[in-house]
Amino acid sequence: MGKRGNGGAPEHVAIIMDGNGRWAQARGKPRLFGHHAGAKRVREIVEACPDLGVKYLTIFAFSTENWKRTQTEVSGLMKLFKRYLMSETKQLVEAGVRVRFIGDRIRLDETLVALMDELELLTCANDRVHLTVALNYGGRDEVTRAAKRLCRDVAAGKVDPEKVDAEELARHLDTYVLPDPDLVIRTSGEARISNFLLWQSAYSEYEFIDTLWPDFTREEFARVLADFSQRERRYGAVPG
Repeated sequence: MGKRGNGGAPEHVAIIMDGNGRWAQARGKPRLFGHHAGAKRVREIVEACPDLGVKYLTIFAFSTENWKRTQTEVSGLMKLFKRYLMSETKQLVEAGVRVRFIGDRIRLDETLVALMDELELLTCANDRVHLTVALNYGGRDEVTRAAKRLCRDVAAGKVDPEKVDAEELARHLDTYVLPDPDLVIRTSGEARISNFLLWQSAYSEYEFIDTLWPDFTREEFARVLADFSQRERRYGAVPG
């Protein structure tokens, strides 16, 4: 039996943006050169979302495990994040993009956190595209922090422990105001989820592509979305 599609674009797409370092090294450049190229690609993909029918876009910018990289690369990435937020704020506001950040901010530089807070505030009334940036994010870390918040609410008498269920836990996640992703894309040829949106992607479709992130064009994005529209999503149900 062939696949039957939903007939439309995914509402929420999440992307593991992988391959910046390899892209740079293939050109004889330092890894940070690839990260700068990858940041430029983010703008193109965000701009493409409205025309392609994507309302929510979540991107994996920096994981809780990325701190294990060299100090030079980590420091360079943090500077890049700051520069990106400062240079892109006006364009994001004018384009109607609402920006949110998920992840643990405790370990991040105070200046970076202030820029994140400012961008969230400046774009809070926008609704054309909802861009969520996962920064110092890990799926297991998120669920752990959610469990701690839930425990505190139970201890404070705000939540009846007998009524704790999956929906109650989900309300304590970083993504509680967002729909679950319909599609998760990973670039660079790696076929693993790398601790990204573990709870939220329980029934997401996955697409692993060989293209390195700096080469992931609007046209390829459109092709992946078209392929998604041909898939039959069953959510655990028996095939029709």
